[in-house]
Amino acid sequence: MRLTMATLKPSSAVSPAISNPIRFGCSTPQCSVRVPKQPSFRRRLVSTTSFVLPRFRRTIGGGGGLIRCELPDFHLSATATTVAGVSTENSVDQVQIPKGEMWSVHKFGGTCVGNSQRIRNVAEVIINDNSERKLVVVSAMSKVTDMMYDLLRKAQSRDDSYLSALEAVLEKHRLTARDLLDGEDLASFLSHLHNDISNLKAMLRAIYIAGHASESFSDFVAGHGELWSAQMLSYVVRKTGLECKWMDTRDVLIVNPTSSNQVDPDFGESEKRLEKWFSLNPSKIIIATGFIASTPQNIPTTLKRDGSDFSAAIIGALLRARQVTIWTDVDGVYSADPRKVNEAVILETLSYQEAWEMSYFGANVLHPRTIIPVMRYNIPIVIRNIFNLSAPGTVICQPPEDDFDLKLTTPVKGFATIDNLALINVEGTGMAGVPGTASDIFGAVKDVGANVIMISQASSEHSVCFAVPEKEVKAVSEALRSRFSEALKAGRLSQIEVIPNCSILAAVGQKMASTPGVSCTLFSALAKANINVRAISQGCSEYNVTVVIKREDSVKALRAVHSRFFLSRTTLAVGIIGPGLIGATLLDQLRDQAAVLKQEFNIDLRVLGITGSKTMLLSDIGIDLSRWKELLNEKGTEANLDKFTQQVHGNHFIPNTVLVDCTADSAIASHYYDWLRKGIHVITPNKKANSGPLDQYLKLRDLQRKSYTHYFYEATVGAGLPIISTLRGLLETGDKILRIEGICSGTLSYLFNNFVGDRSFSDVVSEAKKAGFTEPDPRDDLSGTDVARKVIILARESGLRLDLGDLPIRSLVPEPLKGCTSAEEFMEKLPQYDEDLAKERLEAENSGEVLRYVGVVDAVNQKGTVELRRYKKEHPFAQLAGSDNIIAFTTTRYKDHPLIVRGPGAGAQVTAGGIFSDILRLASYLGAPS
Repeated sequence: MRLTMATLKPSSAVSPAISNPIRFGCSTPQCSVRVPKQPSFRRRLVSTTSFVLPRFRRTIGGGGGLIRCELPDFHLSATATTVAGVSTENSVDQVQIPKGEMWSVHKFGGTCVGNSQRIRNVAEVIINDNSERKLVVVSAMSKVTDMMYDLLRKAQSRDDSYLSALEAVLEKHRLTARDLLDGEDLASFLSHLHNDISNLKAMLRAIYIAGHASESFSDFVAGHGELWSAQMLSYVVRKTGLECKWMDTRDVLIVNPTSSNQVDPDFGESEKRLEKWFSLNPSKIIIATGFIASTPQNIPTTLKRDGSDFSAAIIGALLRARQVTIWTDVDGVYSADPRKVNEAVILETLSYQEAWEMSYFGANVLHPRTIIPVMRYNIPIVIRNIFNLSAPGTVICQPPEDDFDLKLTTPVKGFATIDNLALINVEGTGMAGVPGTASDIFGAVKDVGANVIMISQASSEHSVCFAVPEKEVKAVSEALRSRFSEALKAGRLSQIEVIPNCSILAAVGQKMASTPGVSCTLFSALAKANINVRAISQGCSEYNVTVVIKREDSVKALRAVHSRFFLSRTTLAVGIIGPGLIGATLLDQLRDQAAVLKQEFNIDLRVLGITGSKTMLLSDIGIDLSRWKELLNEKGTEANLDKFTQQVHGNHFIPNTVLVDCTADSAIASHYYDWLRKGIHVITPNKKANSGPLDQYLKLRDLQRKSYTHYFYEATVGAGLPIISTLRGLLETGDKILRIEGICSGTLSYLFNNFVGDRSFSDVVSEAKKAGFTEPDPRDDLSGTDVARKVIILARESGLRLDLGDLPIRSLVPEPLKGCTSAEEFMEKLPQYDEDLAKERLEAENSGEVLRYVGVVDAVNQKGTVELRRYKKEHPFAQLAGSDNIIAFTTTRYKDHPLIVRGPGAGAQVTAGGIFSDILRLASYLGAPS
């Protein structure tokens, strides 16, 4: 039986809805098929398409539809002459679509539009793109395509739960729309959504009855998620007042299916349809559906695996766009799988060929076919992270030849692995010199539909080995034994060997072709890791070297070769802000340790800038630290923090930048947020940022957690003592902080350690000032503000949301002396107030106690204090000497006996050492061996 549908009228987008149901003619008596009224269903169900359902005999009635007949082969065909919802018979005035670099193409995957907030974030990215014209390709919301395929599976297996599953799809989009839209926009979208769901319900019912769905039916159902996400995003963009249209790419993209898993774009026809679509829908912002397309016969289809990326690449090529940006949830393309190699780094650039090779070998880059359309017009593809806009991402392009050497720091750009493979070795003396042997081998492989991942052949032609997925090896082995049964019996082939549990490791890099010794380095690294290579393959282009290894060695091998190529030298561009006492000491330590770091730890710390408040010194290659003071005086220029930052961070030869703030300036600390956003790492002993206004601190920490940049501040509390790292270690391992109590000021520790016997407090302060233990104005130490800032830092690290104003602080500056105009005046008048502290000391001594100036974080009661307290002489706090600090952590694990950290907590050497330690920790995080 053949059913034929009359020509469809224009869609609801440009004409009134079709009010009458469509009827299909049938040669069988008493047979009719009634299709729902919704115009979108009519337009999309069949556009010159055929759906063949298996033979069945059934009478179906009710619900406004009726089928009564025996159907030997239920064959439905229909024709339509619509493009973009308008009859192609109608002539329209063409509006020429502009092409070229004014277009920027973006593609957002399902994770990027996974919920209402993420859709808003995507809209913000679109709005902030200053390109003249923008075309945005969107996937379905996260998991929706899987849900649609699940609907199909359930309907085909006659599982009634497909109805509740369809309701879940409806609810997901309805809730999202209600959160994003309002008024007419919401009503319009929900109307279209409910119509689509009704149509899908009818189609799924037919599939349920037949127990089968053709590929066209499946593609039609699966592509609805993209339609809905594109419409919602277009509404959100339009709410901002910008002109925006949404495009159903089934009206534009025409592809020719070549197999069940691949299609070839018809660029000529697609370009014509794009011109026609744009003539009817001119707009500077277009939101297009990814994944879906049509055949030349207007049959709905999909672009298969990674289809949305492919959509963006095709459209980018059609528009001759400036670039195509693929937005994902990773910062770019990694040098290796970061789940397997902790030290994997984001690659700044990849050539088209490198990206092609890496994606073939399993790297999470792009499907190789995605690269083909843009490669024709040399259009860059940028891989960026929607959740970390500060990360620049990875640019895939064809680098200029004269620039290529500068961009590559290593001949190998990246490594990838493919697991769960088997190696098949066909071996025999009868193969040598016999034409057609290889053809017979791979003909047999083709006959069973297996995919050959890699081929290796000995030049003697004695053996051919190749890798196939492990799940296909049995069928391949049986096919080969059948094809070569006579050769095996006659001894021309000695064996067909299957080697299971294999993995492929591929090293990829365009520069490998002109760099001697790459293979030597690769195999040397594998040998040192005690890894045996079963097979080797390299193309004459030398873009990749591929080896087959045991599957259990896969991760070990990946780490070994990555370490050898990427960790030979970790270079950091360093900028030092504040070459005062601490900064100068740090520079001297860097100078003294530079050679050891390079030779023994493969770390190259290049100081490209030193700036004070008035003068700065800059260098493109690194400042000679043996004479930095002399150079600063002789060649220093007027200090400008913006120029300083640009110089240190703008060096393209050194990928990682760290700015070290050795000041106590709140103005410098206010720049941390912007530096981190730009990808600049920050290390500091400056307490102002972490003890400043709470909202600014939370904003800074939130950025730190989300960004790829690091912010280290160990020296803000305890100088070189591991106070912050100890606290973090406790929290990260699940311990709970109850109380932190400590003497965390080296100056005040020294004062009260020496405030004994008959000595007056003013005498001890005078001694400490002469020894350099206090600030130039001792009131800065005696006020308790410095201790209070450290208490705030520890409290916030512990999860408390406190501000400086929340802390009661015991100041040791007599109230009448707070108004002294100079430090000298203060020191002169201080002896007049010795009696009060002498009295407190005497009372403590009579009770067998000592006075100590402490900061306390009471996590249980959510508060902090800075006070002068008394401790028994056997207490750890009473046994300090000199300017030592001591911190006691009372936690659920260390409740009866607090965890004590004690040691020198003041002085330029130990503070600079703490900063230096943070720099080395940063180098370790960036790939240096630890």
